[in-house]
Order: sequence, then C-alpha cells, then structure tokens
Amino acid sequence: MSLECSISLPLSPPPPPPPPPAPGPPPPPPLASAPKKKLYQTIASSRSPLKGDHTEARLLLSQRESSFRKDLQWILVNTYVPSLIQDGPQCGLVALWMSAQRRQSQLSVDMETVVQTALSRGYTAQGEMFSADNMALLAEEVCGCRAELLSGGLSGNNAATIIAHLWGRQPVLIPYDEDYNHEPCQRSGHRAHWAVASGVLLGLDQGSVSKEHTQPDPTLPWLHLTTDSSSSCPVGAAVKEVYILAKQGKSLRYQLWSWDSVAQSNEQLRTMDPQRANDGSQYVVPPGGVEAGLAGKAVLIHTMTQEQRLSCVEASQ
Repeated sequence: MSLECSISLPLSPPPPPPPPPAPGPPPPPPLASAPKKKLYQTIASSRSPLKGDHTEARLLLSQRESSFRKDLQWILVNTYVPSLIQDGPQCGLVALWMSAQRRQSQLSVDMETVVQTALSRGYTAQGEMFSADNMALLAEEVCGCRAELLSGGLSGNNAATIIAHLWGRQPVLIPYDEDYNHEPCQRSGHRAHWAVASGVLLGLDQGSVSKEHTQPDPTLPWLHLTTDSSSSCPVGAAVKEVYILAKQGKSLRYQLWSWDSVAQSNEQLRTMDPQRANDGSQYVVPPGGVEAGLAGKAVLIHTMTQEQRLSCVEASQ
C-alpha cells in the first residue's frame, strides 16, 4: 500500500513591472508654412511673359479679329514693358516699376527701392497707392523722369493727350476698377487697381496716316505698324476707335482694353472697399478719400535717355 502525498509550496510574488520609459524629447515645432499664394500668383508661376513690342498684341488681335471694322485703317504703336507679379496690395508700385523698365528708357530701378521710398515718404503703408498726386511725386524721385499729372477725367482733351503720349512710345499709369479678369469694370472704387499702358491701337479713317510712316503687319494684313516714331499722332474726327495695351500686377500678359471702358471705370472711383477699410490694417488715404485721390486722374511718364538725365543733373548744379 502506497501513499502519495503532494506538498504545495507557496508561490513567490511576481516581479515588479519595469519602470515606464523616460519621456522622449518634445516633438519639433511645426515648420512655418509659406504664405498661401493668391490665385493669380499660382497661375503666373506656371507661365512666362511673351516678349516683344508686337508679339502679344498680334495674338490678342488675331483672337478678336472679327471685332475690328475692316473699313478702318488700324495702326498699332507699342513699346514692350516687362511683367512683374505683385506681392500684396502693390499694384501701383508694380505698375510704376514696369513703366520704368521700358526697353528704350535704359532705366534700372529696383522694386525694393520703389517700395521703401514710398514707405519712407508716407505715400503708402501696405503697398497701396490711393493718390495719383503721390504717384507722380514718387515716379519723379525713383525713376529720374518727369511725371505729368492729368485730372478732370480721361475724355476730351485729356484723352487726346494720353493717346498722343502713347503714340510717342511713352507709358501712362492709370487707376481703374479691376474686374475678375483684370479688365476695367465699375465697382465704385471697391476694386481700385493700377495699370500701366504702353501702347495704343487706333481705328482711323482710311488714309489718315501716310503709308510712308507705316508697314503692314506680316501676320495680320489689315493691321499696320508705325515705322517712324516722329510721325504726328492722328487726332480729331479721323479717330473712330481707340484701344490701349496695358499690363497690371496680377498677370504676366498684356490686355487690350477699349478706351471708353477705361475712362468710364476711372471716373467712378469713389470709395474704398468697406471690407478693406475695416480689415484692421492701416492704409494711406488722401483727404477726400479715393475719389479725390484717383477719380479722373492719370500719370504720364516722360522717360528720359541717359544723355537727357545727365543734362538735367548738370543743369541743376
């Protein structure tokens, strides 16, 4: 007979859990993201400007060829200005910079100089330019040119003055209300914007300009280009239709605008966009507001050659 005995030994307590891991280093701060681009900046980043006095104008005219009366003599004058996309509300300063870079003027003006001069003179706080008077003063200081301020609207004698100025291959700075496609519109100044006009397209009575001073365009036979910049500009009843070639700081491309649409947009600039006026930012607005500063006004830029600038400096000494 056998007896089986079982002896239960006491169980040892389980080992203590391991200590929690030491906390790791804090996560790195998120990388500062670049300011979100505006739509016009994104579009411009994937495009290149078309250079040349007539290159882009030909393209614009060919796309709208049926819009132009073939019983008229069409003459185009333009001097190419380079493109620059604005960074913030700098449309006026960018338009001024573009006007100063014209191929024939031989100027070299840095955009930062334009901005800093406008800030130091109290003409702007954010890059805005709500005063055509200040624009003219700024142009003369940074561009070494003579700036002529027009007021009283862009019709009548002022229209003739601007057309003759563009015919002479000189740029014009024009405030207007900008539509979604950058063309002139009428929003009472809520979309106030600046453009530089560098060329003019005139629809004239046949024979208004002698063929000795023009040549047919090689791609658009109905279009004529001036060959003599000293030829007199057609005026008066002979001028039936007027368009300008203009650039502004939200596109690399030229646009072709009817003069009537520009003049009408310019004359109704009255008030600042209420949303901008109440956005908490400081802006420089002249006494009398947007209407007193911009409505019915334009700035003619009389660019100088290097020799002319030297003569002016010597005369002032």
